[in-house]
Amino acid sequence: MSRTIRNSCLALSVALTCAGCGGTAPTSPSGPQSFLAGTWHGTMTVQVNPGDPDAPPPTSGATTWTFEVVPETNQQTFRATIRSENPWLTMNTIGTTAIIPGNTPPAQISTQGDYSSPRGCRGTFGSFGMAEATRIDADFSGTDCNHSTFSGRVVLTKG
Repeated sequence: MSRTIRNSCLALSVALTCAGCGGTAPTSPSGPQSFLAGTWHGTMTVQVNPGDPDAPPPTSGATTWTFEVVPETNQQTFRATIRSENPWLTMNTIGTTAIIPGNTPPAQISTQGDYSSPRGCRGTFGSFGMAEATRIDADFSGTDCNHSTFSGRVVLTKG
């Protein structure tokens, strides 16, 4: 038996013997994190049926967005967990976010998804804007029950 094969067999034998020893295995260092990953807080302002003379006034409320990198997407695609406390658009949902042209700030940011409307239907939303290292400023628009539309802004800071 060659020395290389014998050493490999010895290493494998030691590894298998110690596998149940209760120690912790060394971990490899995690890769770099995206600037977007994590929790962002801010304000969402929406205007229902913009342009309609009978439209209610715009409403604003706190919002929290948490971005998780989708593996193997060059840190450019994210799962966005969105919580809105806007009085007209109270929701908890998950959307999909992408950033371009790369994975470093500043980058254009686009998010879309759907949500359970407080008015009893499934609504859709989309958002497009700019993501800086610690600030996002984007439009926010969509559709809701009874052919209602809305548009507005979301401004977020990281932390």
